[in-house]
Order: sequence, then C-alpha cells, then structure tokens
Amino acid sequence: MAPNPPVSATPGHTAGLSPTATRLLAEASRALGNERLDDAERALIGVLAMAPDHAEAHRMLGIVCQMRGEPAKAVEYLQQALALAPDNPVLHTNLGTALYECGQIDAALAALQRACELAPRMASSWYNLGKALKLQYRAADACQVLQLALRLDPAHTRSRITLADAQAILGDIPAAVANYREVLRREPMEPNVWFALANLKTLAFDDRDLAQLQRAFHQPGATADARVRIGFALAKACEDHRDYAGAYAALGEANALKRREVGWNAQAERKRVEQIMQAFTDPVTAPLDTRLGQEAIFIVSLPRTGSTLVEQILASHSQVEGANEITDLPQVIEDESKRRGMPFPHWVAEATAADWARLGRDYLTRTARWRQARPRFTDKNLVTWQYVGAIRAMLPGARIVHCHRDPLETCFACYRQLFSNGAHFSYDLDDMVMHHQDYQHLMGHWLASYPQHLLDFPHEALLADSESCIRRLLDFCGLDFDPACLQPHQTVRAVHSTASAAQVRQPLKAGVSYRERYGELLHPLRERLASSTGG
Repeated sequence: MAPNPPVSATPGHTAGLSPTATRLLAEASRALGNERLDDAERALIGVLAMAPDHAEAHRMLGIVCQMRGEPAKAVEYLQQALALAPDNPVLHTNLGTALYECGQIDAALAALQRACELAPRMASSWYNLGKALKLQYRAADACQVLQLALRLDPAHTRSRITLADAQAILGDIPAAVANYREVLRREPMEPNVWFALANLKTLAFDDRDLAQLQRAFHQPGATADARVRIGFALAKACEDHRDYAGAYAALGEANALKRREVGWNAQAERKRVEQIMQAFTDPVTAPLDTRLGQEAIFIVSLPRTGSTLVEQILASHSQVEGANEITDLPQVIEDESKRRGMPFPHWVAEATAADWARLGRDYLTRTARWRQARPRFTDKNLVTWQYVGAIRAMLPGARIVHCHRDPLETCFACYRQLFSNGAHFSYDLDDMVMHHQDYQHLMGHWLASYPQHLLDFPHEALLADSESCIRRLLDFCGLDFDPACLQPHQTVRAVHSTASAAQVRQPLKAGVSYRERYGELLHPLRERLASSTGG
C-alpha cells in the first residue's frame, strides 16, 4: 500500500485566482478533508473552468481520484499539475504514491526521490520514500532513509514506526523494540505500536505494559480499529502473565470487532474451491517444456503453520533466495482472467499448452529479480494453495512443498493473529473451521493428483526430527545438503512476514502448544473441528 497523500491545499495556492475561484478551492479542500469526494470534484472543476492552468486544482483532482481508487486517472491530473509546477515537492510526492498504486514502481520511486531532492529538509518527503522502499522489500535502504527523516524531525511518529518495522524485518529486534518504545514514550496509547510489539511474539510484556493495555482497551471514545489492535496486544500480554482466560476474552472481543469490519462469504469461498477441484479433475494438456519453472520452490500453506520457518531453512541454502509472500502468481492468474473476460478457474478448460507456457514465462519474468544473486527462489504467498493445479500446468519443473500443522493449533493460531491484509476467515471460529476444511479438501485433491510433485511437510515432524526432515526437504527440491539449513536462525536475511520475523531467528525447538495452555477454553473450537470432520 502506498503512503497516504496529503489532501490539503499547498502554500500559495490562491495566487492569481479570482475571489470566486478562491472560495471554490477552499470548499474543495474542506470537502476533501471530510472525504466528500463528489463535492470536492465539483468545486475543483469550477476552479479549472476559471483558471485552467491552476496547478493546485489539478493536484487536488488527482487526490480525489486516488481516494476513489482510480490511480491511473490520478496520475494524469498530477502530471498536468507538474507540467505547470515542475519543482513542487508535494506534487512529486503525490505523483509517486499514485504511480506506486498503478504498479509503476521504478517511476514511483523516482518521483519520491525527486521530492526529497526538492525538499531535503522535509521529514515527510523522506518518510514517503522510506515507506515505499520498505514495501518493495528494500528494508536496508528504507532504514537509511527513515533514519534521515528522524534526524530532521525526531518526533515524526510514522517514520519511527516504519523504521522499527524495517528493523524487525532485518532481524534487528532490539533496535526495533527501542524505536517502538520511544513512540510509546511520546504517545502511550498508540495502538499500532502496541500491536507491533505484540506481533514480534518474542517480547514479553511486563506488569506496567499489561496495566496500560487494559486501560487503553477500555478507554472511552477509542475507535473500533484502535480497540482491535489493542485487543490483540492485550491478549498477548495476558498470555505472558499466564492469564489465559483473560487472553481468550480479549481475543473474543477483538475478533468480533474485526469481523464486523471485513467481508467474508464462507459459502462463496466453498463454491470457489469446488470449482477449482472440478476444473482440475481431468489432467490439463501436457506441458511443452517439463523443465519450465525449475527455479521456483512454492511453499503452500494456511497462515501460522510454520511456512516462514520452512522458507528460512531453504533460504539458508547457498543456492536459494527467500522471496517471502510475493504476489506474482495470483497477479498472473488475475491478468489472464481479465484478458479472457472470465474469472479463474472458468477458463482452465480452454487453456492450451502454449497458454500455460506463456503464463509460466510471464511469472518467471516477473520474479527475475529474486534470481539475481542465487539461481533458485521460494514463493510462499498464502493463497497459493488454490493455484497448485495452475502451477503444475504453468511451471511443471517447480517444486511444491505443503506445510501444515495440527488443525486445532492452526485454527487457534490464526484466531489469535491480526493479519495486515486478507485472511478475513480468521476472525470468527465458524468461518475459520469452514475455511480449514476447504483447505484440507482441496489439498487432499492436489496430493492425490500430483503425488510425485508435492512434498507433504508437517510442522510437528520438523520439530521432532529436524535433520532428517530438512534432508528430505532439500532432496525433494533437488538441492545438495547444506549444513547452514540446520541452523536457520543464524541466517541473515530480510523476513517480511512480521508475525514470524523474530520467531524464525530462534533455534528450532518445540514450544508449549495452545491446547496445553488454554485447555478447556478451546473446547468450542475443538467441537467445531470434530463436527466438521464428522469425528
């Protein structure tokens, strides 16, 4: 997600305007501030009717388009504004965010960099560039830029939070914690920071933290979003103090709040899974090149099943780059669906061997940057389990590793996790169990259909006998044994799964299960799972 653009009018914006145009511009600014986009648009069109070369009106129309989710149209307005005011740093920042949303990453970064050159003493310019770099998996570069922003303005909260996020990605957990704590020193009730600290998983909250989180969770006037974040953090604090009843209660309230915010249709998801199974019941056409995609190792799983650990093990190998949760595969599928005018999997039966090969080459082109230093790479996007059949058709040479964990542990681990995006099934136990059932149903189909091309890799077995499992994993992936894979916590790399960034840097060991800690509190979930399997 690109940084949020400023919506207020820039200084000197009324120069040369008539009184009527000045009034309309002020009305547009107020309307934007209140997200009344239609009102803002009408006022800005009125301004441009009287002053067609007014850069600020063009800029604000661009912001209207961005807020409507029309970034391509926003780019057009912002480029018109820049033609009139080429040295305006705010315009370059706005253009950078719009280009980023359009997927024009190089152009976006260039625009954000230009904003910094034009306003080198403006912390917000460096913040926008730093955030974009972090989103582009350039955490080390982001740290440098964000540290500069904080030298300019030590109180720039968003820069400090984003810097801490990037430090966590790089494994510098003490520095991340120090920056999160500094924000809390200045803003004790900041919900994003409390959640970020909880999301590190390895930090224990003390008595003072617990008391502060309890106050924040019940603070009058707190927004639903703030209470959701604080609620998940409070659950972690209660766990740290072995108050599992308190943790379960906080999770129940926070999940219920979150579930009201998100859209999830369990029946529609089940229908989609059935359609995918039907589409790949009969074998697809034989591939043109059985070796295509041999560079890729797909890790398919539900969240919180140890997939980040498996990626860390593979990325410890000298021949493998860990690409994290990249979105290239679903993007290739979505683009093909748009081209054909029908959603996946409805076009599967019409796809020829040449079509699948084209899609496979498209995917490899998109992911080329992950093979610049090492010849192999991992892809662990959490929706990939739906596309195993497409992977086999597109990239027959790819390896596919199926990571899974005990169902009760998996479902509760998801329920106690606030996800940055997606995973909307996880905020209600009934939704969670139904989704898990759909996942098992489809993965069973894939394992039966492609028994030689999928590795079934249970998390519990990995922890019980790490070396033999890791050797089996490397052998399946066609990799020579590398002893570094036995010590994945020592591997220095960026881990962009923030919920696992600190955990994968701990030595391999089995921890205490949720069923042991929560006991009878998990009985409702246990009953749901038993009912879903008929057991």
